[in-house]
Amino acid sequence: MGKQRKIPMRICVGCREKKPKRELLRLVRTPENEVKLDLSGKMSGRGAYICRQAECLKKALKGKRLEKNLEHPLSEELIAELAALLESGDGPAS
Repeated sequence: MGKQRKIPMRICVGCREKKPKRELLRLVRTPENEVKLDLSGKMSGRGAYICRQAECLKKALKGKRLEKNLEHPLSEELIAELAALLESGDGPAS
């Protein structure tokens, strides 16, 4: 009998719920101070997680929670990319 593997949990900055890391989208502020969408979940830098629901994105943007967690302002292009990704069927499953 093998051991149960531990499932990494992360908190969504929108709804503040703890969920498995693979169910969330990760935004990362790279060491070069660029904010990017990290679909692999392995980019180096400061990360913030958000559910794959448009409602969570709205909450996170309204309270500027993503910007506070990443300690960097978000570009309009990134916000538009995130919104389009979430509206087109909850985004890609990692």
